[in-house]
Amino acid sequence: MNNIGILHPGEMGISIAASAINSGYQAYWASPGRSDKTRARAEKYNLAEVDSFSQFCRTCEMIFSICPPHAAEEVAKSVIEAGFKGLYLDANAISPQRAIRIGQMLEANNIRFVDGGIIGGPAWTPKTTWLYLSGEHSDTIASCFSNGPLETKIIGNEIGKASALKICYAAYSKGTTALLSAILATAESLGVREELYQQWDMDDKDFSEQADRRVRRVTAKAWRFEGEMEEIAATFRAAGLPDGFHHSAAEIYQRMAGYRDSSEAPPLNDILNTLLA
Repeated sequence: MNNIGILHPGEMGISIAASAINSGYQAYWASPGRSDKTRARAEKYNLAEVDSFSQFCRTCEMIFSICPPHAAEEVAKSVIEAGFKGLYLDANAISPQRAIRIGQMLEANNIRFVDGGIIGGPAWTPKTTWLYLSGEHSDTIASCFSNGPLETKIIGNEIGKASALKICYAAYSKGTTALLSAILATAESLGVREELYQQWDMDDKDFSEQADRRVRRVTAKAWRFEGEMEEIAATFRAAGLPDGFHHSAAEIYQRMAGYRDSSEAPPLNDILNTLLA
């Protein structure tokens, strides 16, 4: 199986496609309805264009789904409706329960399924981005990236395990950034932000600078993280734990959604005013 389809070649998806091409595979993208930015990325990294989604599903032996969490099931349904019959990787930030549900839906339509979870940013540098895999056909997916720079690790045959790891990791890494954002906005509204910085830096040198940097850097992706926080909340709830913190984190990211895909990190004061508004 040498033909891989990427749904969709955004910033993360294009790096995944580039790793597969680097390992000797042909990567395809479906152009209907996609933006000029997506086209530019696909052309820059030599993905082959298919101008019909049904033809895309006939051409590709494997399809990798890399999309915002809320769209994961709709993307899976679309490949079923188009008659795809190959191997499907869901590498989205979804709850293990959702991964299991998608897997069952696909397998009922004779589509083999692998659960995936990506930890790290776009995969351009070795040892920085990991694709965790679980499911019976994980070794086939892992072989697509043998030459890197994307790293892969198979963590079992159980569907949902890779998604569970991703969710638990993001619950801390992105959840705490939402918490920091809320803390800074609250301190700003009460007129004690500078005093908070002083106390933080006495406890942990340069912590205030790190907090500012994390809040500013997250804004461009906040629109995606809203859905991810809801997936984390659902995972916590299914595990018998409170889900309220990550519902609140989702609201923090929703308030930042207007900064979507901004080319430069906005000033911190602008972000805090946005949160407080």
